[in-house]
Amino acid sequence: MKKDTKISVKQLERYPIYLNFLLSLRNSNIEKVSSKQLAEALNCSEEQVRKDLQVVAPNSSKPGCLRDVNALIAYLKEYLGFNKVNQAILVGVGHLGSAFLSFKGFSDYGLDIIAGFDIEPSLTGTTINDKPIYSIFSLDNKVKELGVKLAIVATPKEVTQEVVNKLINSGVKAIWNFVPIHLEHPDDIIVENMDFARSLSVFFHRINNK
Repeated sequence: MKKDTKISVKQLERYPIYLNFLLSLRNSNIEKVSSKQLAEALNCSEEQVRKDLQVVAPNSSKPGCLRDVNALIAYLKEYLGFNKVNQAILVGVGHLGSAFLSFKGFSDYGLDIIAGFDIEPSLTGTTINDKPIYSIFSLDNKVKELGVKLAIVATPKEVTQEVVNKLINSGVKAIWNFVPIHLEHPDDIIVENMDFARSLSVFFHRINNK
């Protein structure tokens, strides 16, 4: 694997797509795959597939050669950091937050949500998928107690910045934000914004121009 190789954001975004497809092959008990099969499944060129995989896999493949599915999964997980368990908390246990807490597939990507936080008193002391739900008012102490550095935010817009400020003050260093709002944060804090509207606009544009 060549972690010092510079890659584009688009290339980095393709790696989880490769991983998802390879995981589906493994679940179907398929042990070998070719660059051509990957290219056809992902609607791209064989050359692009080989170029992408050369970054993460130690041995390059020749046209027509088969690769080991399990080995590719391992290489991709290591390159993306999915083979290490990253513990996180979730703030905002509404419909989206509850779905995140219930989703078991995050483990394939090295993410373990260990607790949720919400302002609703009736949720405090309950569990979702064996994950405890705490009061938002205990956020500062609990973050320090749990020792987590990663948080997922799915709160109402009007309180999101306040919540993010609390998380940062509590020692959180990375935030996965699912709220469509611009967040103010120090340069040393990593924030990844998931913009559903942007994704939908691209989706609908592709449909309308098909």
